[in-house]
Amino acid sequence: MPRSLVGGDLAGPEMAQPYMKKDDDDEEVEYSPFFGIEKGAVLQEARAFHDPQLDVRRCSQVITKLLYLLNQGETFTKVEATEVFFAVTKLFQSSDAGLRRLVYLMIKELSPSSDEVIIVTSSLMKDMNSKTDMYRANAIRVLCRIIDGTLLTQIERYLKQAIVDKNPVVASAALVSGILLSQANPEIVKRWSNEVQEAVQSRAPLVQFHGLALLHQIRQNDRLAVSKLVSSLTRGSVRSPLAQCLLIRYTSQVMRESSMNTQTGDRPFFDFLESSLRHKSEMVILEAARKITEMDVTSRELAPAITVLQLFLSSSKPVLRFAAVRTLNKVAMTRPLAVTNCNVDLESLMSDTNRSIATLAITTLLKTGNESSVDRLMKQITNFMSDIADEFKIVVVEAIRSLCLKFPLKYRSMLNFLSNSLREEGGFEYKKAIVDSIITLISEIPDAKEIGLLHLCEFIEDCEFTYLSSQILHFLGNEGPRTSDPSRYIRYIYNRVILENATVRASAVSTLAKFGALVDTLKPRIFVLLRRCLFDTEDEVRDRATLFLQTLGGEVSIGNNEKDAKGFLFGSLDVPLANLEASLRTYEPSEEPFDISLVSREVRSLPLQEKKAPGKKAPAAAAAPAPVAAVDAYQKMLSSIPEFTGFGRLFKSSEPVELTEAETEYAVNVVKHIYDSYVVLQYNCTNTIEEQLLEDVTVCVDASDAEEFSEICSKPLARLPYNSTGQIFVAFEKPERVPAIGKFLNLLKFTVKEVDTSTGEADEDGVEDEYQLEEFEVVAADYMLRVPVSNFRNAWENMDPESERVDEYGLGVRESLAEAVSAVINILGMQPCEVSFQVSTYLRKGIINFHVHHYILLEHH
Repeated sequence: MPRSLVGGDLAGPEMAQPYMKKDDDDEEVEYSPFFGIEKGAVLQEARAFHDPQLDVRRCSQVITKLLYLLNQGETFTKVEATEVFFAVTKLFQSSDAGLRRLVYLMIKELSPSSDEVIIVTSSLMKDMNSKTDMYRANAIRVLCRIIDGTLLTQIERYLKQAIVDKNPVVASAALVSGILLSQANPEIVKRWSNEVQEAVQSRAPLVQFHGLALLHQIRQNDRLAVSKLVSSLTRGSVRSPLAQCLLIRYTSQVMRESSMNTQTGDRPFFDFLESSLRHKSEMVILEAARKITEMDVTSRELAPAITVLQLFLSSSKPVLRFAAVRTLNKVAMTRPLAVTNCNVDLESLMSDTNRSIATLAITTLLKTGNESSVDRLMKQITNFMSDIADEFKIVVVEAIRSLCLKFPLKYRSMLNFLSNSLREEGGFEYKKAIVDSIITLISEIPDAKEIGLLHLCEFIEDCEFTYLSSQILHFLGNEGPRTSDPSRYIRYIYNRVILENATVRASAVSTLAKFGALVDTLKPRIFVLLRRCLFDTEDEVRDRATLFLQTLGGEVSIGNNEKDAKGFLFGSLDVPLANLEASLRTYEPSEEPFDISLVSREVRSLPLQEKKAPGKKAPAAAAAPAPVAAVDAYQKMLSSIPEFTGFGRLFKSSEPVELTEAETEYAVNVVKHIYDSYVVLQYNCTNTIEEQLLEDVTVCVDASDAEEFSEICSKPLARLPYNSTGQIFVAFEKPERVPAIGKFLNLLKFTVKEVDTSTGEADEDGVEDEYQLEEFEVVAADYMLRVPVSNFRNAWENMDPESERVDEYGLGVRESLAEAVSAVINILGMQPCEVSFQVSTYLRKGIINFHVHHYILLEHH
């Protein structure tokens, strides 16, 4: 009968209850020593700790149960934890080594308060000076886990001695404790540098490993010191394989931070990594190969790392095979040609008994294979898919999508494979990955459109997921009318109206209407089908059918011509739903109908933001406004100010730009409000000084570097009490519908009056003062609205070519592709197309060569 590894011999007969059967054979039953235990019962058993004659076996059983409960997430109240802690401390009187180790674990898990720590400090200090090394090591670990900085100074001398102790267990315990303590008390741990350096030269593998980790943590904020440490250790003084792996990581970090050019003659650090590939320890070889593959090196420098990884592919150890194939899989994402020499070995791993290894081998082959091997790979994968879990299937599907984009002529075999996979058993995420892949292939490969759409239509016949059915119908409505024979899809769509739930039926009605709007020959047939939908039991379906019938029949006027009507049906809603909902909530019924054109198109959720004093609770007067769209809130506020009523419609409001440092006397930020012919600067000011009252608060703006702007009016702030926020406005005129740019210098001026904090009364006389604010700029991005487009491909194709503008921008040196993409977004101020801003997603899918499309909607220009 199997024995629990957790409880071992500590489990009594009352704890051994069956919780799982291996199979139908009643004799083969596994037992858990902890099944069915309750906290209350265990706390009652803990009274055994108070017995004058301790039963070591029983006490060990109780502590084991308590540890199990704590590790399973069971919470103890303050009273319960205190009672258990004081009871456990009485077990120090026992000399049993096994029980003492359990006591150490229990104290660590309970994490006693500073008042309770004093109770066990003397016992732990006594164990630290014990002749038993196991007591010493464990006492150091526990004491350093529960003490604070004050007590640490008292035992610092003992810890420094323990670091250089001859017993590696004690020295390692002290070093690990130092790593933990350095997070809260770094200055104290820094004083141990000499002892830690001596530990790095130890012959004990674990001591050298922990010593190097602590020494690096002590010097981590000093780049030069870390570089010197790595330089000295790479000369061959590290013997421990674990420490060698750590040194390899630190070396690659130094090389990355210093941007060392590995292609020059002076490259000692890279030579060290390359020499580590010939180390006798497998873990060191793997770590060195992994770090080299992550670096920007030439093909010649990468080859040795690929060679050793190829050798590990045929290892008898599963962990080595897995580590090697996973590393090669990552390399294949960016440098597939470098891995092609490993294809023969990777093919042999496709039948590996470890499914994780087999999956990684297949996905790597899909990234490195050539066009002639595609059919053979697809045949092998077909027999393999039924044996792996959904999470691995998703990885394979994404790899197939990348391969099809690489070899578009092979779209038929890959679409057939994906279609067959849709008919197999699988969860939502797996099916969604397949549908997304088919949609991507249809969008990117024109020849795959018709066969891909038919595969999707066949899938929705038996699809049990509402979201996927609606997604397919929406895509079918966009792409189906543009095929050579749109009528072939009508049967599949109308079947959804008859057989599906209300959500899918409503989507199917919209899809039918799109076919009727875009294919004139199908319009009579669509009319008949939509009229049948008028008798549906669901309001949403009937309402959609009524609207589309009247729109297609010309009974309802949508725009000025047929193109506007088709745009209404076929186009996407260019208004964020959150903004539309907020505008509808604030709309007050009147004779004038609701105008959707006045709803902000900008994607943002931040309302009016006011900066409160650090660490202070904002007063009621400064509370954040209701959660409405930002532009709507600003529009309502600005239209209530007489000076700005004639400025027209507010186009955009920027994010607040901070003009002061954090924790300063006065907190000021500015919001730029853009109109057709005006720019209004709103300065949000917060007084964080309790003893001061500010009056006649103004901002003097120097616009000499903004030649196209001319100041026309300003609205000062009468008074600004402590911990409150107020607004100052300065308005500028600019050329109409011209995205003028410029730099603005700012000076805050006010009259300050002293306040008696006890009474709250301010002095009658004040002193004029001023406070220099940071400068800011109005840039081209301030004139851009971030407009979401649900169907970018359709919007891009329908745009007027004259809308295209070409310009050049200098991004400077960027450390990564993600940082460069972020810089493009920030400079242009535009909404990224779909998920093109997620660089990691493209790299994970193996799509390296992607295009950046910019499309600008300047509705006021």
